[in-house]
Parts: sequence; structure tokens; C-alpha cells
Amino acid sequence: MKSGLLIIFLTFPFLLQAKDGTDTTGRRGKQVISAALITAYGAGMTGLYGLWYKDYPQSSFHMINDNGEWLQMDKTGHAVAAYSAGYLVYKSLRETGFREKPAIWLGGGSAWIFLASVEVLDGFSSGWGFSSGDMIANTAGSALFIGQQLAWKEQRLVLKVSYHDNSLATHRPELLGSRWYEQMIKNYNGMTFWLSGSPAFFLRDQNLLPAYAGLALGYGACGMLGGRDNPQHIDGKPLPEYTRYRRFFISPDIRFRQIKTRSKTLKVLFEVLDVFKFPLPALEYDSRGQWHFHPLFF
Repeated sequence: MKSGLLIIFLTFPFLLQAKDGTDTTGRRGKQVISAALITAYGAGMTGLYGLWYKDYPQSSFHMINDNGEWLQMDKTGHAVAAYSAGYLVYKSLRETGFREKPAIWLGGGSAWIFLASVEVLDGFSSGWGFSSGDMIANTAGSALFIGQQLAWKEQRLVLKVSYHDNSLATHRPELLGSRWYEQMIKNYNGMTFWLSGSPAFFLRDQNLLPAYAGLALGYGACGMLGGRDNPQHIDGKPLPEYTRYRRFFISPDIRFRQIKTRSKTLKVLFEVLDVFKFPLPALEYDSRGQWHFHPLFF
């Protein structure tokens, strides 16, 4: 739910820009988009409070240390969300006529502010708390976007996500999701986060390789039926024993944004596709000391 509201918050300016007859290239248009961002932020936070926090007990502001949970998969997810959100807002602002540097800082900054505000709400909820680890991850994701855009005027390194189904969610559907779309945002056992780059950008002769030919490093984890450890029983029902372990991957990738096209529809499609790691062969090493080759890894 939090992720869904974040998406609505970020795509609202896109909807304004795409509306027929809306002039967003001049000063007035920029003011409209800026006001839209502020309005979307207020609406998003209000909606998030009403849908997520309102029915949970409130408390005085407090902090928690959840850095040891989920083998840091949640922290990696925060960095990916902050990075992707900052880039999306930046692209919408550039499309509406904002200059490069204002769009960079407003894009990366607004995504960071939204995620920081969510942490503040967590800090006043007795069931959660303000997490400094989450804020560090948010900052790292935003910094990766802002730093690259300032230094190179392009995103040579991209954070992506992929998901593959597994059976672990069936043991704790209330925590890991009971339906496939719930599991895709709750079940860390099936997620992999990737850092994908185009080697061509770092070669002296960039014509040796096509820019869309990518190489990705991935991080995942498995065997988790709880945040810090795996419970033995849930509601009196015994749970199977699983070993919690980390997974590391290397895989070729496709950088869809680097594919040249004049079609506006394909450009939008490529932007969406580049958020996700394209299924390709992958080599895995895990913290148990085992190697695996996947002919096709999602």
C-alpha cells in the first residue's frame, strides 16, 4: 500500500503533462507542475495516514533498530525505491520544460522527502518506529541518482528489481502474502535487487559494445519466515525449518532505455521495462558456499 501511494504521488505530474491542451513548457506550466507535486505530496501523506496508520495505536516519537531484519533485503529495497522514484520525478520535470539541475534536485529531493515523511509517521506509530537504517538506504538511493545525473548527465548505473515465485510464502501468508501480487511486494524470499550497468559507457571506445548490452550484479536472500529469525510455531502450527542465507548473482542484462527509437510509445515502454531485470542466464553464489547456474533467472 505504501508503495502504491508513492507511485500515485510520483505519476501525478505525468498525468498533468500528458493532458491534452496543457502547456507545461513555460513559466506558468512549471508553476502548475510544482503545485501538482506539492498537492500530490499532501494527498499522498493524508491518504497514507488514513489507510495505513489511522487504525493502529499511536505513541510518542521513537526510533527502532531494524538493521538486522530480513538479511537487509528491506534496506536494499528502500534504496531501489528512492532511486527509481527520484528518476521518475526527474523525467517528468524534464518533459515539462524544467532545466537540468533544478529537475535533478527536485526529482531526487522530493522522492527522499516523501520516504522520510513515511519514516516520521512510522516513528509515531507504536507498531513501528523511525528507522535510521531506512533513512540511510533512502539517502543512498537518492544520492546514486543525483550523483550520476550531475556527473554524467545520464544514469550509467541503474537499480532494478526482479521476482521469482517460491513456496515459502504459503507458510506465512499473513506476513509474506496470500496472493501472487501481494507476494511480489511482501515476500523478500522471491525478490532480487540488481545494480545494472552498460560496460560501453566505461570503455574508451564506446562503439565496441552497444549501450543496451548490460551487466548486472544481484543481491537476494532466502529461507526467511520472519524478520530477525524463523519462528518454530505460528498459532500452534509447527513451521518447517529453513536455513536463512544470502544470494549473490552476476548476469547479462538489457538496458532498454539505451535502445534508440523515435516512437514515444516505445520510449515510455522502455522506461518502464528498465525498472525490472530482464530474465537471462545468471551465475549465483550463496552464503552457504554453494554455486548455482540458472539458465533463465527471474
